[in-house]
Amino acid sequence: MWSSKDIYYISDSTGILITNLGQALLCQFPEISFHEEKIPYVRTIKEAERTLEYILDKSRGRRPIIFSTIMDLEIRNLFRAPEVEFFDAFDYFLDPLEHCLEAKALRVPGFSRHGDVISMNKRVDAINYCLEHDDGTKVNEFDEADVILLGVSRAGKTPVSVYLATQMGLKAGNFPLTDEYLKEGRLPQSVVKNIKRAVALTTTPEMLRSIREKRYPDSNYAKIATCIEELQQAEEIFHHHRVPIISSAGKSIEEIATQVCQEIGLARKPGNGVAHL
Repeated sequence: MWSSKDIYYISDSTGILITNLGQALLCQFPEISFHEEKIPYVRTIKEAERTLEYILDKSRGRRPIIFSTIMDLEIRNLFRAPEVEFFDAFDYFLDPLEHCLEAKALRVPGFSRHGDVISMNKRVDAINYCLEHDDGTKVNEFDEADVILLGVSRAGKTPVSVYLATQMGLKAGNFPLTDEYLKEGRLPQSVVKNIKRAVALTTTPEMLRSIREKRYPDSNYAKIATCIEELQQAEEIFHHHRVPIISSAGKSIEEIATQVCQEIGLARKPGNGVAHL
């Protein structure tokens, strides 16, 4: 078994699709260390030749793995060198899909149809909303939010809000449960009246302590007892208002964001269009 492996994601567009696919596959092999690099916009024979030369020079005979979503067959075939392990997404999916559908694919690089496409204007509006409604700012405008994230300080609300805005085009506000709300066991009225769009984030006391300790070392704020108490108080509030709770412990931002959408039904909204890969 290999102890480590060099991984390259190559694409004739941004490389986002093949990177996500490759990483989803590689995470099934936690005992192996992977050194990953993305090389986007490989669109000519010369660029492909330079890319392959670069990969072989860096990997020095260790048979690197290449994941690819390059459409052009001639360019793609340049990477089928004996010195590498080549995995092409379109070989595995697009060719059989053409046969199944009895139709020819466009084979045009740079975009794909999918069911939840976000227009640029919507994405920009969502990002602006997220930035203006972070950490309990402008709670009187929560009526406009697609989702409201709740949680104690450092539970992961801001990074998830940013992901929801930038990647999903959702207007995400977030509200921290400070001492005032935790001790009184309540939520602000602006959140209560929009409670159907609220989702709570929690974590383990140990993880919360670790995050807080890095920012405010040796503070009461970072003590394990404080973290335990605040998380318990917050969960009582969430249960009282029947707010769905998601633990961020051990999860990626992408996983948490997906769960948030599932909890309030946003993942099931239909749509169509074109988005970059």
